[in-house]
Amino acid sequence: MIHSNSLQNQIVTRLKLGSEEFLQKVLNNRRWTLPTPETKIHQLLHTQGPNFLLNTHPPFGDANPVSKERNYFYVVRDDLLHPLVNGNKARKLDGLLPLLQRYSVTDVVTCGGCQSAHTAAVAVLCAERGIVSHLLLRGEQPEILTGYNLMSSMYGNVTYVPRTIYANREEMLKSYAESVAGNNGSVLWLGDIIETSSATELSTSTNFMQMDVSRSEGNHRRNILVVKEGAGDSVALLGVIRLVEYLSQNHLLGKERPMRFVVDAGTGTTAIGLGLAAHCLRLPWEVYAVMLADKIEGYRKQEVHLISEFKKHFNIEFIDEIVNREDAGIVNWVERGRPRKFGNVLEGEVETCQQIAQQTGILVDPVYTLAAWETAMLLSSNNAEEPEVVLLHTGGTLGMFGLAQRYKNYFGMLKKGVL
Repeated sequence: MIHSNSLQNQIVTRLKLGSEEFLQKVLNNRRWTLPTPETKIHQLLHTQGPNFLLNTHPPFGDANPVSKERNYFYVVRDDLLHPLVNGNKARKLDGLLPLLQRYSVTDVVTCGGCQSAHTAAVAVLCAERGIVSHLLLRGEQPEILTGYNLMSSMYGNVTYVPRTIYANREEMLKSYAESVAGNNGSVLWLGDIIETSSATELSTSTNFMQMDVSRSEGNHRRNILVVKEGAGDSVALLGVIRLVEYLSQNHLLGKERPMRFVVDAGTGTTAIGLGLAAHCLRLPWEVYAVMLADKIEGYRKQEVHLISEFKKHFNIEFIDEIVNREDAGIVNWVERGRPRKFGNVLEGEVETCQQIAQQTGILVDPVYTLAAWETAMLLSSNNAEEPEVVLLHTGGTLGMFGLAQRYKNYFGMLKKGVL
């Protein structure tokens, strides 16, 4: 079921910018984690069966020979951004990690599940920059380390936390960060440094260089930054907005063509970033997010919260137009075709992922990206007059290793005969 809210008549919050140039200035005068927002865009044609055909160099717009046949969708290949970091995690951290350098952060404390893609991303990207990561993982250490759990353990400092303690995440993070800081260190919270940095974000790269040098030339004070689970803060929206600005270039998806973006939703941050960017840049794009970890009320609450935080932290002027508080928003929150408890895999889904991989070379996982893939297929099989569909592939490769341990029967069915 799709909780639809058209851009024309059901809008809870719309952006009113002094000018588009202001937004460009906010993006273009920042330091970023990713050297460029570029990503590959492929085209997936599908027929009944289903059978898939991948076009790795698709034309766009009127030059597209299948533009009148809607049994296709574009795939934004953010799964290829980094060999160990999910695409959505790389986008969320795109605007964050430079702030760590600005505030001379020495250590990062964050948390997640045993197979958390978030903690693995933080561990890898912090290690690349000489920052120590402390990762509080829910539950018990598995017998065999694999997938994201293995990467977290290799690149960061992992501590397993009983579920009863983990239930109070904020207190857990605060207590652990204070223990790392000791008597001489300090604990920073991400929300605080975002708000402080917004007034001085136009600093030149020279100033950043000077801060980095001072950090490495004898300033041994430990500055501990706490990043909440999933990095679902307003700064995480910046990298997604940067991606949308890139995709909306005229030689790619452009600014005039209606589009329907599809993404899987864990915390919902990426989907909210897409919707916010579409409004900021005044694009005729709708966002469909497949709900995986919460109910629609939780996602809408997160939507309102993140937009409010973005407004406060980055001084963006808003017009609140509350048309329908129950059904309105900047994201269409979509229920998965086969609902289940978060993290569960159903029979036949591993084989579906195998079929997609063998026919297209694209790996999707049964927990996250398969849900978005199936929704993209559904939307792109409708009336040819409907807008084109774009799937944002967020990654998830390493998650398959953890799932293979948990669902041995399902993955065991992939075995073929032995010669």
